[in-house]
Amino acid sequence: MTVYGAAPAPPSDDKRWRIVNGTMRKNGSARHALIETLHTVQSSFGYIDNDAIRFVARSLRVPLSHAYGVVTFYHYFSLKPPGKHTLTICAGTACHIKGTGTLIAEAEKYLCIQQGQTTADGKISLMTARCVGACSRAPVILADGAVSGEVSREELIAQLERWAVE
Repeated sequence: MTVYGAAPAPPSDDKRWRIVNGTMRKNGSARHALIETLHTVQSSFGYIDNDAIRFVARSLRVPLSHAYGVVTFYHYFSLKPPGKHTLTICAGTACHIKGTGTLIAEAEKYLCIQQGQTTADGKISLMTARCVGACSRAPVILADGAVSGEVSREELIAQLERWAVE
């Protein structure tokens, strides 16, 4: 049986939990703050682990199954820590027409992972995005958030090789 009263303790003494608690307080710890609070956890920690989901669910008095459902439904949320570097390949219509399907396949082959995964050494995460809003520069990649347009296979592999030797 859950007793409502004092707020549950955060999963750790990491100071980033203050930011998460601030988001919940700003919203009166109301259930409708679930997605905003999960966004705060994601942006603060880079991912949302099981302890974080439990903490947010208890704090906002949301069923744990509902919180897990939200985290697993939305593509933005990640249950695993990101790699040191993140390669995001745009898979929007313009980029797709200009060949990002080939870029995605090349990156998967080079890294030996599928999109949405991180290399075993934790160096590189491979992601795709529906559209990054740079259609005139297709095909587009984001290398640690920096946009590069009209990317060739050779440029993609060169970026991956730079990260691999760090």
